[in-house]
Amino acid sequence: MTNLLLKLFVKNSSDVTSSEVRQRVGNLSGIVGIVLNLLLAAAKVVTGAIFGVLSVLADGVNNFTDCGSNVVSLISIKLANKPADSRHPYGHRRMEYIASMIVALIVLVLAVELATESISKVVQLAEGQAEQLVFSYWTAGALALSVVVKLWMFLFNRTLAKRYNYELLKATATDSISDVCATGAVLAAVIISHFAGINLDGVMGLAVSAVIAVAGVRILKDTVNQLLGEAPSEELISQITQRIKNFDGVLGIHDLNVHNYGPDLYYASVHVEVDSAVDVMQSHDLLDRIERDFAENTNIVLVTHLDPIVLGDPELDKYKKEVADIVKGMDEHFDIHDFRMVKGPTHVNLIFDVAVHFDTKLTAKQITEKIRTEIRKTHPDVFVVPTVEKQLKPAK
Repeated sequence: MTNLLLKLFVKNSSDVTSSEVRQRVGNLSGIVGIVLNLLLAAAKVVTGAIFGVLSVLADGVNNFTDCGSNVVSLISIKLANKPADSRHPYGHRRMEYIASMIVALIVLVLAVELATESISKVVQLAEGQAEQLVFSYWTAGALALSVVVKLWMFLFNRTLAKRYNYELLKATATDSISDVCATGAVLAAVIISHFAGINLDGVMGLAVSAVIAVAGVRILKDTVNQLLGEAPSEELISQITQRIKNFDGVLGIHDLNVHNYGPDLYYASVHVEVDSAVDVMQSHDLLDRIERDFAENTNIVLVTHLDPIVLGDPELDKYKKEVADIVKGMDEHFDIHDFRMVKGPTHVNLIFDVAVHFDTKLTAKQITEKIRTEIRKTHPDVFVVPTVEKQLKPAK
């Protein structure tokens, strides 16, 4: 069904990296959501009001809220695809994250309101004042249909979110699966109350509010992380690293930084190590080709920095290996780069950077003292001048 809808309403749907295709996919999801949520809301509000079932009525209101979320999504998709301007030189793609946050807040407000009403019902049940629910096959049928439709919407939006790397549709899918749980709980309350003679309307309404709240918090957490600047995935780091290393003349890379300005737009910078004996213009041409390759074939805007590496100096290579072994002995994910040797009449200075990951418990002072202590055991006239810096873990 998903592939059929894409084929009918999304031109060039196979191009998962195209911003135009992503916009059309987002519009399709929003329109489908509005239509289905309106139909479900109308069915449940009418049956809930006729038969006086609060949890069914509340579930219908939840569908109206979902419809509002779909409208917010459509507006945000249009805004997110506005071109860059002087005030927003990196574009407006992060509007998608803001929309996801709005969806999360709407979900949380609904959860609080439903919980308030449900607590009142639970109190009435505890005091023996709860009214008997009026069972109706219309009510049960509306709820069962809602479960099926919402389950399809979850699968539909989850497929689109994965295929097009769409954070907003991921939030929509999460909202849909929470609705499946919520509506399923309401259906269970109606059936159990009918056959057991116990009014569980308020209890199930409270359970529904909890499920909705958890979904809202999860969406909010994910979008806040994106807005704060979440670390790129290991897969993305690996792709960037391998693409650069595929160029002849690249000895290694370090200081890779990746910034996200939307689900399909990245800006990255990296230091590229090359042989210092190679003509600087030739090395500069190599870096130009790397940047052009990323610009033409990926959604990453890459800026490179030239790092010349001295090769074939036995003394420098010996010191570098010793220092690398000491650093790796502290943590296999630690690394060194920008290694230089400055020789004087009385001593030798080894100047280098130590790249450590953000999870390490070791301080820069502890790392520095460890290296100095180990080197002085065998080389008392050698001084180390390390700069400890935190970086993403290198790609395997």
